[in-house]
Amino acid sequence: MPGKVLLVNLNRMQPAVAPIAIDYLGTALRQRGIGAELLDLCFADDVDAEIERCLAGGEASAVALSLRNTDDTSFATQQSFLPSFRRIIEGIRAGTAAPLILGGCGFSLMPEPILEYCGLDFGIWGEGEHALPELVQRIAASEAIDDIPGLIYRAEGGLRRNPPIYIDLEGWPTPQRDLVDNRRYFAEGGMGNIEAKRGCPMRCIYCADPLCRGSRSRLRPPQSVADEVEALLGMGIDHLHFCDSEFNLPPQHAMAVCRQLIERGLGGRLKWYAYCSPAPFTDEMADLAVRSGCAGINFGVDSGSDRVLRALGRDFTAAEVASTAEICHRHGIVFLYDLLLGGPGETRETLRETIEAMKRMSPSRIGVSLGVRICPGTALAAMVLAQGPLADNPAVHGEADGSFLAPAYYLDAALGAGAEAYLDGLIGGDRRFFFMSGEDAGSNYNYSGNTVLVDAIRSGYRGAFWDILRRLSDGG
Repeated sequence: MPGKVLLVNLNRMQPAVAPIAIDYLGTALRQRGIGAELLDLCFADDVDAEIERCLAGGEASAVALSLRNTDDTSFATQQSFLPSFRRIIEGIRAGTAAPLILGGCGFSLMPEPILEYCGLDFGIWGEGEHALPELVQRIAASEAIDDIPGLIYRAEGGLRRNPPIYIDLEGWPTPQRDLVDNRRYFAEGGMGNIEAKRGCPMRCIYCADPLCRGSRSRLRPPQSVADEVEALLGMGIDHLHFCDSEFNLPPQHAMAVCRQLIERGLGGRLKWYAYCSPAPFTDEMADLAVRSGCAGINFGVDSGSDRVLRALGRDFTAAEVASTAEICHRHGIVFLYDLLLGGPGETRETLRETIEAMKRMSPSRIGVSLGVRICPGTALAAMVLAQGPLADNPAVHGEADGSFLAPAYYLDAALGAGAEAYLDGLIGGDRRFFFMSGEDAGSNYNYSGNTVLVDAIRSGYRGAFWDILRRLSDGG
């Protein structure tokens, strides 16, 4: 039986985001009788010294490293985190003979290229709650590993990838949430996090969530979700963000979670945020959300143009987006409409249509991203690869080599030169709009290294990052 697994949080982005996957993995390992220890580099002043201190404490059976984000997904900055991750991994490898296993959402986007880049032999793509304990136990017992679901391993001829298993969340025990220092993350990151489901059945051409989490929604029992909420409230964490791809899909499950929170009297003690689809979103959903403690919703609307929405593979219309805005205004819900501009079919005409629609709908804030990150395995990646050499494609920007390991972005060539300036002109200084980068730090929607947010949280602000920026700009 293996002794313990050292779980490493590689994410050093500030403001801090609690590594929920590591907390969940800790529970899964202990259920199989395997010890779990955390090396959290998010708060390390001296990464090398922290690694040396941790590894000196005893030899782990395995080291599992969680890679949450490969880059900042911003066309304006195109910042990759992979070089810094590789340096950290090299430092860990130099200090231990234990096998190193890479995983996490960011890793699962492009596992083989990242394993090669980091020089490692093992990875787990998708969920790790089943695969990681199984791999650790088999390595300790010197047993074959080539049939472990979700495992990527080096064999003769190169890396091989096994199909994953998506665990049944209905029978999964409530996570203990005691491995990660969630209190500190709340103090320095402004909110806690939780999952009500996994998987996404949507068919957005740019999104890799279905590849990483599965294309079928797997639902947690609402009672288990509420149990976890109560545990976090017991730690003093009263602002939470649901990490589901779309909290309101399917709607009956979302409403059941809300009802469970209401029945336990948690709505008055809790402020929660979520990502949601603009459809279906009803008055009943809005009412239950408010009564259960909803403080704000981030709707991924992408565009206000039906033509662009169809091109992006979205299954709702601009009219439904407008209807959802009316419902939120009616129920007093603070909400953000997230725009993803510049994708296939985008023109200056559709940009104008979208910005004018946003101003009419008047959400609390509008997040603006110009340029769409191309993720491998998505329909967007397949489309640009089918169009010929990436270097000759006027819509592809960045260091695109087919693996998309380095950030590469799609910006429709029909927009022409000066698309950003044209978009700025359409917005016309409207303070409701946030940008992925910009001279005004208070409206910078790129959270990576956002000192305005860090300082605000340090001074006592709590909640979703976009809502903190909203309150700062409103003077509240």
